[in-house]
Amino acid sequence: MRRIFYALILLGLLASVGATAEPGLLPDHFGPWQAESPSQMKVGAGLHEGWGEVMPGTLQEAGLRLVEDCSYKNGDEQLKVSLLTFKDSSGAYEFYTEAIAPGMKSVGLGDESAFGPHNGVILIGNMVVLADPFSNPRPESLAELLTILKAKADRTPFPPLKSYLPVTWRVFGTERYALGPVGLRAAMTSLGQAAYADLANQVGFQLGVEAILAKYQGAHGSGVLLLLEYPTPQLAEQHLHHLEEALPAAAKRSGVTVERKASLLSLVFEPTSAMHAQAIRDEVNYNTEVTWNEPSHTATDPPMVVIMVKIFLFTGLFLGFATGVGIAFGGVRVVIKRLFPGKVFDRPQDIEVLQLGLSGKKIDASDMY
Repeated sequence: MRRIFYALILLGLLASVGATAEPGLLPDHFGPWQAESPSQMKVGAGLHEGWGEVMPGTLQEAGLRLVEDCSYKNGDEQLKVSLLTFKDSSGAYEFYTEAIAPGMKSVGLGDESAFGPHNGVILIGNMVVLADPFSNPRPESLAELLTILKAKADRTPFPPLKSYLPVTWRVFGTERYALGPVGLRAAMTSLGQAAYADLANQVGFQLGVEAILAKYQGAHGSGVLLLLEYPTPQLAEQHLHHLEEALPAAAKRSGVTVERKASLLSLVFEPTSAMHAQAIRDEVNYNTEVTWNEPSHTATDPPMVVIMVKIFLFTGLFLGFATGVGIAFGGVRVVIKRLFPGKVFDRPQDIEVLQLGLSGKKIDASDMY
């Protein structure tokens, strides 16, 4: 027993050594940038250190698995790159939306990207790249790094809810995606809706709900759109009534309502007017399809006359085949009995006859044929 215990300890030590010796994903150099030192890895408890007070909960909810930091140099320029790897692309997208901010601009890198004056955030599958500080931002200089990482990233599709947000009037950098109550509460707070952040406990994340928000600013008004996608329309209908009751009185007075479209619920916070809130909802890119497949007579079916002819034809063929087989079997039996009487079929020693004894004549089995 003691040997087994020591063996398990040794295996654990070897596994931990192998994990620490695992090479990082960030390269030693890319484009004009050269690493100043080997990259540093964060795992376990160290993953959630140094992110402030709110971010650690979001990182845990998003499923952060690994953080790798590396400093690069290009002449006099300095660049620090942090690579965050999540369990899937949904978790990476949640953190990406938490990391971007209004005022950033998309530069068309990776799956999603946002760059400010001194930093950048890039989404690649289940990875998020943070470039900060970036003294002289030139996003194109990161293209080679992104090519290297793209080959190693998990290419699981992003959540469909991401594509439902309307593009019209949307303020870039205000998109917020949430997989759970921690993310939704942080998202509501970051968009100035902290008074309604407690709704995060009422939407039903334990049922597999996903949420996404964004701020909209049009020529005639503004508002913050919240979309909640439920697994089924029945759950969406159930939570529609629940959220209507859970809405604070201040939200109802400001014109916040809950509307359902199939499995999707939508709320517009602080709408300038009911008309503008409805205009934002009308831009939601969400359509449902209900199909019903039922057997029926279509134009591609053959005419009824052809069907009946085929029925009689194949029935006749079957009957003819059965008759032919019967005649062949009977004919062979008769021929064999003629050529070999009493030797193959109906051998006297194999035939048993019940005799009533009404006459004295002995029964001969051959008399029966």
